[in-house]
Amino acid sequence: MSSPFKSSASQPGNGSIHLGLLPPSTPRLKASSYQYPLKLVSPSPSHLPDEAHTLVHTVYLLTYGGGLVAGDAIDLNVTLDTITRLVLLTQGSTKLFKSPGRDVVSKQSMNVTLASASALCYLPDPVQPFERSCFEQKQTYTLPPSDSNGPTGNLCVLDWVCNGRPANGENWSFLRYGSRNEIYVAQPDGKRRLLLRDNMLMDDGGVTNSIKSRMDSQGVIGTLILHGALLTKLRHFMIDEFKLLPRIGGRKWDSGSESGDEDVDEATQRRAVRQREETTAGVLWSAAAVRDCVVVKFAAPNVEAGRSWLRTMLMEEGSVGRLFGKRALLCLR
Repeated sequence: MSSPFKSSASQPGNGSIHLGLLPPSTPRLKASSYQYPLKLVSPSPSHLPDEAHTLVHTVYLLTYGGGLVAGDAIDLNVTLDTITRLVLLTQGSTKLFKSPGRDVVSKQSMNVTLASASALCYLPDPVQPFERSCFEQKQTYTLPPSDSNGPTGNLCVLDWVCNGRPANGENWSFLRYGSRNEIYVAQPDGKRRLLLRDNMLMDDGGVTNSIKSRMDSQGVIGTLILHGALLTKLRHFMIDEFKLLPRIGGRKWDSGSESGDEDVDEATQRRAVRQREETTAGVLWSAAAVRDCVVVKFAAPNVEAGRSWLRTMLMEEGSVGRLFGKRALLCLR
C-alpha cells in the first residue's frame, strides 16, 4: 500500500531560512524548514526601540540532544532579502560527541546570501568539542554586488570554540577541529569574488595532548568578523581600542598614571578599567582591517572570561543592541 503522504526531497540535517520582504516593505519569514538532527525555532519578531519601523527576526539553531553525534551533517541555507535583519542564535554550546575514529567526522555547513542593505547578526554560544571528537564546519557569506561605496550587506558573525569539559578532565583533547569563514561579493557575471577567508584548524596529529601543549593555557579562542555600513562605528571602535592597548614603552612610569593627566574623560576611565580587567582575566585580543572587514581575534583562559570581555566590548559600543535588539546578545549573558 502506498503512503498517502507526499514524499520529501529534503535530506537529513538540511535546513533553509528565507527572510523575505512583503509589500509594501514588511519583512516576513517566508521559509523555515529543517530535518533531523537540525531544528529551527523562530520566536515572534521584535521592533527596535529606536527604530519602531524596523522589524528584526530571530531564529535559534538547535540540534536534538544539544549537539552532533559522530557522522552527523548539518547543511543550512539562509537568504536575506533587501533591508531585512536577521539574528541567528543558539540555546547553549554546540556539543561535539566522541568519534570512533578520525575518519568519522561531524560536519556543519552554512551558506548565507545577503541582498542590498540586509543585515545578519550571528552570535552563537561556543562550540564544545568532547574528548576524541572530530569536527569540521564552514560558513560562507555572499554579499550583493558592490556599489560606488564598495560591497553592500552587513555582517556581525562570531566563531568560537572552547577546550571541552574541564570538569571531566578534558582540555583540548579532541582529535580534530576545523572552522572556515569565507565572505564573497557577487559579480554581475554571476561569479563571486573572494573578500575574506579565515581558517582555523586544530589537529592532534595522532599525538595525545599535542593541541593542549600549543594553547598556552587558553581555554577558549574565537573570531569576530564585522562588515558593512551599519557596523561602521563598531568596526572603528574595535580598531581604535586595539591601537590604545598598553604597549612596552607607552606608559609614563615616572607619573604612576597611564596618561600622565589626572583629569581624564569618562571614556578614558572606562578604557583603563576594562584594560585592567582584561589583564586580570588573562584575555588576549587583536583587531585588523582586511578588505572592508574588521577581524577580531581573542583568547581567554575560560569561556566566562571570553564571554565577559566580548559582552563588555559590544555593550559599551552599543551598535549590536541598537541595530538588532537586546535579544542578539543573549549568548553573552
